[in-house]
Amino acid sequence: MTEPQSADADFRSIRYLADQAFSRSAGAPLTTGNQVELLFDSAQNFPAWLGAVEAAAESVLIEMYLFSDDAFGRRMRTALIDKARAGIQVCLLYDALGCWREHLHGFFKPLRQAGAQVRAYNPINPLRGLALFGRNHRKLLIVDRRQAFVSGLCISSRWEGDPDKHLPPWRDTGVHLAGPVVDEAATAFADSWASCGAPLSLPPKPAPAQPPSQDAVAVRLIATTPTTAHLMRLDLLIASFARKSLWLTDAYFMGTSLYLTALKQAAQDGVDVRLLVPRSSDIGWVATVSRTLYRPLLEAGVRVFEWNGPMVHAKTAVADGRWARIGSSNLNLSSWLANRELDVAIEDEEIATAMEVKFVQDLGQATEIVLKGARRRTAL
Repeated sequence: MTEPQSADADFRSIRYLADQAFSRSAGAPLTTGNQVELLFDSAQNFPAWLGAVEAAAESVLIEMYLFSDDAFGRRMRTALIDKARAGIQVCLLYDALGCWREHLHGFFKPLRQAGAQVRAYNPINPLRGLALFGRNHRKLLIVDRRQAFVSGLCISSRWEGDPDKHLPPWRDTGVHLAGPVVDEAATAFADSWASCGAPLSLPPKPAPAQPPSQDAVAVRLIATTPTTAHLMRLDLLIASFARKSLWLTDAYFMGTSLYLTALKQAAQDGVDVRLLVPRSSDIGWVATVSRTLYRPLLEAGVRVFEWNGPMVHAKTAVADGRWARIGSSNLNLSSWLANRELDVAIEDEEIATAMEVKFVQDLGQATEIVLKGARRRTAL
């Protein structure tokens, strides 16, 4: 009777050590009792964002790299103005570089006039030297401190494509969160807000109206700030821990030699490592740099695919059908070390399976890159 008990104790010990490693690497604890809904592309994300803002009863907190003066940007601005005029607390933090045109042309002035609080992160100043390159690249929307949206999408119509030019929407992924992890998102927002001025002031949050759902999901909210490298450490750990599969989608892939080595070693150890990146990018030189990294990955057994559409902008990972990551961080030094980024790591088989299904669907609209003389393989 002692052997099964010993085995159970060993498993719990290993699980505890793994959880400790993930928590320390990500700088974030595993939060249970959450509800998670995957949202794909602008067709699902944008209506959900607008609907949540229009139904807000207490507060709307937005931390956004790009808030464009275009059709969708103006729709969202109008919704925020209406809320601010109705007495709802609206706090918007935008990146000064991402929104430099809007900043210069007074796009945010009507929001301030309506009573919203608006701040620019890291105003452009050439005298600040390298500090200019540290941006707020997060894509976060929190409504009433009850629900949060974390994604790779910005508030911009470019994600919707251009039917007149026969351009389909950009491919991207977001997530809708409810439960205790929303408090962590609000804390992350408050930290960014305080970095640009006075601390965030909100009324006490009322007690939850309903108990947690039985289908609760465990989530880590990874709030990367300059020099912390929270997600970089976690990405390296996942590449080391993956046993069967590691499927990555990244918009601006420029992995460091350390990360490339982790991917190569995983592939050489029998892990099914796949990387989906854009063929044509809105930042063309990044795609060119990405291609210079293909050969050593391919030689090690990593499978590389290029998206055939106008742009795949998602920043996601799914490993072993059990773990998934979604958010704003790209696999490059800017995201890992210089920027404020926000991602969620989800430990749930149902979510991970849905991410795997979507990844395989995406490969159906991608071209596999192979070494000369090698044969292309089917996606599965």
